[in-house]
This record gives sequence, structure tokens and C-alpha cells, in this order.
Amino acid sequence: MKKIAGLFLVSLFAGAITLGTYIIFFEKDTYKIVENTQGTPFISTSSLSTSPKGAGINEVDFTLAAEKTVNSVVHVKNLTISKGSGNSLSDFFYGFERKQTPQIGTGSGVIISPDGFIVTNNHVIANASQLEVTLNNKKTYEAKVIGADKDSDIALLKINADEALPYLAFGDSDNAKVGEWVLAVGNPFSLTSTVTAGIVSAKARSLGRGQSFIQTDAAVNPGNSGGALVNTNGDLIGINTAITSQTGSYVGYAFAVPSNIAKKVIEDLMEFGNVQRGLLGIRGGDLNTEIATELGLEEIEGVYISEITEESGASEAGLKEGDVIKKVDNILVRKFSELTGYISSKRPGDVIEVMVDRNGQRLTKSVRLKKQEIITLPVTYFTVKNLSKEDVKEFGVKEGVKIIDVPEGYSRYDLRDKVITEVDGKEITNIDDAKEVFSEISRYGRTSFTMINKNGEKERLILQ
Repeated sequence: MKKIAGLFLVSLFAGAITLGTYIIFFEKDTYKIVENTQGTPFISTSSLSTSPKGAGINEVDFTLAAEKTVNSVVHVKNLTISKGSGNSLSDFFYGFERKQTPQIGTGSGVIISPDGFIVTNNHVIANASQLEVTLNNKKTYEAKVIGADKDSDIALLKINADEALPYLAFGDSDNAKVGEWVLAVGNPFSLTSTVTAGIVSAKARSLGRGQSFIQTDAAVNPGNSGGALVNTNGDLIGINTAITSQTGSYVGYAFAVPSNIAKKVIEDLMEFGNVQRGLLGIRGGDLNTEIATELGLEEIEGVYISEITEESGASEAGLKEGDVIKKVDNILVRKFSELTGYISSKRPGDVIEVMVDRNGQRLTKSVRLKKQEIITLPVTYFTVKNLSKEDVKEFGVKEGVKIIDVPEGYSRYDLRDKVITEVDGKEITNIDDAKEVFSEISRYGRTSFTMINKNGEKERLILQ
């Protein structure tokens, strides 16, 4: 037993000596110094500052903006009366009056003054026989239409309340940033005071309507139309208007009229009864690589001017065909909808600074916007203009509108460069008259046009 114990001790000492010799002569020294700190050591992989709250939605508090907004957003109920088809035999033989069927539509609106002015969408109140507004506190009022603009899809209502109402002030939509958080507040599916959150997905979205919308991914559904789009400060930066959907419900795309445009439309409706549109006086379009190469341009961002309208502000300021608009006042212009969106917030007589690229040289011109002189008429979609001094002299007439373009279907009638003076017995003096008269034309009836050609001869055309 003693012999075994001795052998064990000898083996143990021999192993220790061998291990010590290896460490001393063969293993390299490796040291790791760890400081004694209160926190946990970490490695920063970015030069960007980090937030102690983490990233994304955790940094944003929506509660203040929601509380500020919900009481200023109302539920709008639209009662319309539609007539039946009137195609029964009894209608034909006995002339029975068509049955009137009440229909109810709903939407939202935003109180913009303590005395009860409300902004909403034109399509929310269109053809209304009666309008009813319900506040967030369940109080209900009858509303009247102060004015509406179909082109911008904005309408102004008024209710008479007994007390001062909570309201939202218009913010500056030009300062909205792509990627910033926004809230959509409205009454989808008749659910009152619904708040949804998202971000600004894009600005100056066109949708092919000549408009300039803010795009957001905040959930917007039927009934949200006319409601508020606000930033996290509770500033009103848009009026929710439309969604893109194959199902009729929200699928990720929603659009709002920018507050700067809505504010200008509302002010015009209150002051003038209609919208005063200031026009730059150009025709043009977006640039891309293919178009820029074809035109011999190095620029692919901006609006290319293909035509200058005669007697326009652009013409008088010295803008030329071939110029590329790069900036308007302090707004960068990368595409046509950004230009039209900014111009939509201006009036005739306003002066704007337009920066253009002309053959590689940057020039800035002061342009005084003028009153709208050209419109596309409803139903027929003729493009017409008010008569210039040259037109009055050439055609020998003082009133009327000159046809400058027609859809392909009307090209066989040789209508271009003729002056319309009368439609169905109603005199046409300017584009405002023409727009009103043409809006009343039936697509299924007969329409009589009286026109003057360049020889001063009167022509009559009947379309059916």
C-alpha cells in the first residue's frame, strides 16, 4: 500500500513539473484587462448616436397628438335623394312619378375654427339634400355648405354651436418629411374617433389627376374621407381623401390633400366663393434618362418646359422652352407634381422665384402668377382658353372661349382654333361660363354648339 501511494506522489509531482515547464517555455503570454465599471461593456458598430429608448415607434408618443385631434374631428352624414329608374310600363302609360329613395353616406370632417367652420371632402357632401354633423361628444348639428371645389376635393361646412368648439390649426405641409410618423383620425365604417398611425410614405403623389397628395400607410378606410392627417405634434398637415384598393378597403396606400392646398382652397371659398388659381403658364413634364438623352440634357431631375403659354407670367418673366425648372422659392422640384402642388397653394398676383437650368447655367426668374385662362371642360373634355387681345381682333368677337385641343374622338369635326359663343342657347363669355354650361350637358342627349371660325363665319354643330 505504501508502495502504491509513493508511486502516485511521484507521478503527481512529475506531471506538475512537466506542465510548469510547458507554460514557462512554450505558451505565449495572453492578458485581458477588464475595467471595473458599473455598466456592461459593448462595441459600437456605427458612428450614429443611439437612443436610450431604442429605435422606431418606442421613441414616439402619440397620445398628445391623439388627444388634441379626436375632439376636433367630426362625423358627417350625407342624406341624398335618388329617383328610381322610371322604366316600368305604368310610368310609360300613366306618367307615374318616380319613387324617391333616400340614401345615406358618411364621412369625416375637421373643425378648423371655434365658431364651427369644418373642412371635409367634396365627395363626402356631393349632392346632399341634408347634412348632419356629430361631434365627438355625441352632440349633433345640421350643417350647411359654404363652398366646395371638385378639383381639389375640398369642401367647407358651417355649424352653429352654443359654445366654442375644439379645433385644429393648419400646419405647414411643405415641412412634412418622408418617413415621419403621422396619425389619421376619422370615422371609418361609422366608428367614431378612430386613430391609426403610420408614416409619410411619399409626397407630391399625382394619381393622374393633376393633384399633389401626401401618401401615407396609416390605415384609412371608407368613412375616413375628410378626416385629419396630423403629425406627432398634432399639427394638421393633410385632409384624408382617397385610398388605392381593389377591395374597397385599406390595403396599405392612403392619400391626403396637403394642408397648404386645403388651407388656400378654404380661404378662397370664404373670401371669393370660388377657388382662385394662380398659373405659371407652362406646359412640360418629368425628365428621365431616356428623355434627357433625347433632348441632349444632362439633368434628369426637374420639370422640362416644352411650351410657354402666351401672355402668361412665365412668358413675361423670360422663361423659355427647353428650360428645366429645378426650384420654386425654397422648394426643390424633382417632378411635375411637386411643381403643381406648390403652385396650387398660390393665387393670381403672387410672385414666386423660379430657378431653371438653361444650357447648364442656373438662372432665377421672378414670375407673377396669373389668373387661370385655360381649362379642360367636363363631359366633352375640350381644352379651351379665354380670348386674348389677338383672338378678339382675329375672330371679330368680344366674348367666347377658344378651342385649343380636343380628344381624339372629336378630331374629325375640325374644332381646333374655333371660338365657342353659345351652347344649347346659352351664351358663353369665358371659361367659367363654359365650365358651368358643359357640366350640365347630358351624355345621352343632343348638344348644339355655335362657333366662329377664323374667317368670322358662324358655324353650328350638333353632337348626340
